[in-house]
Amino acid sequence: MRAPAQACQHGCLAPQRQVLTGWKIAFCRPLQQRRGRCSAARPASRLDVQAVIPALQGDATDQTPPDLPSYLFKERIVYLGMSLVPAVTELMLAELLYLQYDNPTRPIFMYINSAGVQKGADKLGYEAEAFAIYDTMKYIKPPVHTLCVGTAFGESAMLLSAGTPGKRGALPSSTIMLRQPMQRFTQMQASDIDIYRNETRKTKNEIVYLLSKHTGKEKDEIERTIARPRYFNPYEAVDYGIIDRVLEPSEASGLKEVVRESSKQVS
Repeated sequence: MRAPAQACQHGCLAPQRQVLTGWKIAFCRPLQQRRGRCSAARPASRLDVQAVIPALQGDATDQTPPDLPSYLFKERIVYLGMSLVPAVTELMLAELLYLQYDNPTRPIFMYINSAGVQKGADKLGYEAEAFAIYDTMKYIKPPVHTLCVGTAFGESAMLLSAGTPGKRGALPSSTIMLRQPMQRFTQMQASDIDIYRNETRKTKNEIVYLLSKHTGKEKDEIERTIARPRYFNPYEAVDYGIIDRVLEPSEASGLKEVVRESSKQVS
């Protein structure tokens, strides 16, 4: 909802404040004097953007939600739909902690459609972002049901496997991929490269340990699997132990849960 514009002494109209409902992103644009006229194109100071969890009361049937993110959050759905960067991690942690405070027994549903910390050959974040979300998932009391609704690559696949046993799923056309962490060593001195190599090795060992813990596979097998990027369709992911079931469209309506014991059953 945009606040009414105010005119300056020269007759220029510029918004003083703009607030978007839902994930409230508020910012101010102070007017600047430039060549005898006012301009809001360039703010005088750096703008801080802060995501705020919406406060919603009552049941979804009682009122019209102001926006889709608020509706999902109200139904205890946490959506990971971007790469794992600090801003996304911050919001995910806040949502998980708030939902525990709201009701420590009702399950939380985490929908995942994320490429992890990498997008193609570019590394957008650090594996520590995924570890922070993982630790919070295990810290809070409510069970976390995970569902892949598109892609779950790398660290996002690890989070998918970390859901409550028996409550990890994927839609039929989803793609899941396991890989080892990537680190680029450019314009570094030799001692710094050694430090980063050791840290990358520790990160890889932690990922191997967590995947082994949640898939039931031996660490050596996980090591061989992630030596190169390994892609799974949902049924192969069930066989590997990353998820427990595939949610397929029912012939009647809605979704039905289908547990595939072996991908060989797929015609």
